[in-house]
Amino acid sequence: MVFVVGCGPKKGIVTKEKDQKKSTETVKVTEVESKEEEEENEKEAIVKPPSSTEMYIAKYAPIAKAEMRHSKIPASITLAQGILESGSGKGRLAVEANNHFGIKCHGWKGAKIYHDDDRSQECFRKYKKAESSYEDHSDFLTGRRRYADLFKLKPNDYKGWARGLKKAGYATDRKYPQKLISLIERYELYKYDEEVLGKPNEEFVKVNSGVVRYIIEKGDTLYSLAKRFNTTVDAIKELNNLSSNDLSIGQEIMIPN
Repeated sequence: MVFVVGCGPKKGIVTKEKDQKKSTETVKVTEVESKEEEEENEKEAIVKPPSSTEMYIAKYAPIAKAEMRHSKIPASITLAQGILESGSGKGRLAVEANNHFGIKCHGWKGAKIYHDDDRSQECFRKYKKAESSYEDHSDFLTGRRRYADLFKLKPNDYKGWARGLKKAGYATDRKYPQKLISLIERYELYKYDEEVLGKPNEEFVKVNSGVVRYIIEKGDTLYSLAKRFNTTVDAIKELNNLSSNDLSIGQEIMIPN
């Protein structure tokens, strides 16, 4: 005789077989995965889309690394500050002024935007593109004496940099260092410092005194290469007859140096 009984989230097919010699019954249970469990497994298999912060990191990490090579500011610190100050690129200053670091005017002669911060309608710098905000952030820190002690730290000491920025007066928030450190460790931003520090200094072949031959690697952009070799994006494009900013891994290009 065969019949079916309920058994929690899984259904069991129960079969009773009678042993003729011993007059006993043996019960065999075959488990069948329930429909509910199948649906749950399908849900777990769905890959979640990247968050706005993850998308921000993917977009600006190459620029932060280029700035680290140029200015010695840890890429992890630059990215964490950008995430925090710009709301992962969604804040008003970032959207309307390409200002990702909340840098106020302070003698700025360029375009300006007014925004409520510590006080009502304070003056902030406005840039034509986000890359200029990253470049100005580096210039802002390297060009002011009060941040000089930061550059005495090891280039991968993001905790020292986070605390030092607060001590030097970059932000008024008492928890600013903890917020930066939390972002760096949550999103493993320190790996970008390691990528910069771990790369050899001679990744290119010098063709002559004014040009080097370079093989494109993952993360390279025309902007990062221009910063690294102290040239411009337009100069690289002109030398290589490039009509767009698109690059591919393994591509060989010439860079004026």
